[in-house]
Amino acid sequence: MRTIVLNRAADAGEWRQAARALLLAGIAPHEVDWRTGAEGTLFAKERPPPSPSGAGTRHPRVPRAFPELAEAVICHSDPGRFALLYRLLVRLQGSGHLLEIASDPDVAAARRLAKAVRRDCHKMTAFVRFREVPANGPAPGRRRFVAWFEPDHHIVARTAPFFAGRFADMDWLIMTPKGSAAFEDGTLTVSDAPALKPDLADAADALWAAYYAAIFNPARLKVKAMQAQMPRKYWRNLPEAALIPGLVASAQARVAAMARQEPHPPPAFHARLEARRPQVPAPPPSGTLDALREEARACAACPLHCQATQTVFGEGPADAALMIVGEQPGDREDLAGRPFVGPAGRLLDRMLREAGVDRREAYVTNAVKHFKFEPRGKMRLHRPPNAGEVERCRWWLGREIDLVRPKLVVAMGATALLALAGRKARLADMRGRVTQAEAGRALLVTIHPAYLLRIPDARRAEEETRRFRDDLDAARRWLESAGAVMRLRQMPATAG
Repeated sequence: MRTIVLNRAADAGEWRQAARALLLAGIAPHEVDWRTGAEGTLFAKERPPPSPSGAGTRHPRVPRAFPELAEAVICHSDPGRFALLYRLLVRLQGSGHLLEIASDPDVAAARRLAKAVRRDCHKMTAFVRFREVPANGPAPGRRRFVAWFEPDHHIVARTAPFFAGRFADMDWLIMTPKGSAAFEDGTLTVSDAPALKPDLADAADALWAAYYAAIFNPARLKVKAMQAQMPRKYWRNLPEAALIPGLVASAQARVAAMARQEPHPPPAFHARLEARRPQVPAPPPSGTLDALREEARACAACPLHCQATQTVFGEGPADAALMIVGEQPGDREDLAGRPFVGPAGRLLDRMLREAGVDRREAYVTNAVKHFKFEPRGKMRLHRPPNAGEVERCRWWLGREIDLVRPKLVVAMGATALLALAGRKARLADMRGRVTQAEAGRALLVTIHPAYLLRIPDARRAEEETRRFRDDLDAARRWLESAGAVMRLRQMPATAG
């Protein structure tokens, strides 16, 4: 058994040199005992065998992915990491595609260690908190900062260049139980010597805590997600962490208070700024839907037109008794220029048929006429419009209603309800029954069909689909009772 003692705990170059010599000497993985630093003082320290040289020497060959994998695995705190990497190195000489076999135990173990190291590096970049100390260095004018962090693995040297690039205009020292990194006058130095936690105090901690409390949004609190991204083991070194339990405990009450609170009027200077801003006159009233549709093509009232492919206007008979208002176009609608042609539209068509309503006899539109999305690779992910964007589009929806003059308007989703009934209306309170909206028109509120497509539980999805169909059936029955002239499919409405 050979005992190989490495001087540093996470030096990929030192391990690579020793592993290469062992491999060329034909030493099997089970014949090597790898140790580091102080561990080696208890055992006989052996040098790796000298590397053979000469024209006939066969050099080790590894795929390109192995050096990167090894550099990450070396930084893990698992004592068996060196043996694992050497075992992989030996096996790669006979199977160059070994790293592509995800089910292989050694490959899976190495990937698991590398992933843990990358996560630890990410947490270090996120949770290091610098405290300012008096500047007494050789470079005048450069501020000095000190930080304490407790990583799980030997990642100081691996992560230090990030801080050197991010905070190049100041001198700093990051101390950890697994080593330290110092950046002074543009020079980065790293030490493996364990550091002791310093007694740090900074007057800016109170300012940072006040800022953190001010930006905390109780309405978006997700405790499990927060703890997954910011585990409790990091809290003891974060100045803002002392506030978290109190903020979490008071979140529900704060959300309820915000819901009860009336909107605040804008500050006085807002009116002065609005007075200076050039006013864009509203387009003149259009006498027909076709003319209104042409005007809407050039709408630039809000920023949504910048990314959208085109305006998606309503379609249907100009004298329809039923108007269906959705929230906003989706990806398919944005490309086609027509409302409800995507998955939610196909579901709506099916539900209308089952409720005994012919979509061709209804006027279908959206509260917002442009597609709002967030690019994510090759995909465009739907983003809900905000209240300002809904308000800018209300003029178009109002003109559609004025021209069509429907007997009943069906609002599908919270955005449609906001556009038709204002901020105080709640979908859950109004769903499934006919009420009076603005200008005395009848309004029936229900959910948006896209909501049904996002329900993961099959039983709940079936129940919500039945309720949606019942809402559409209620709209049909109301129109019949009101004597509206509308072509209904010659089939009974489905109750469930």
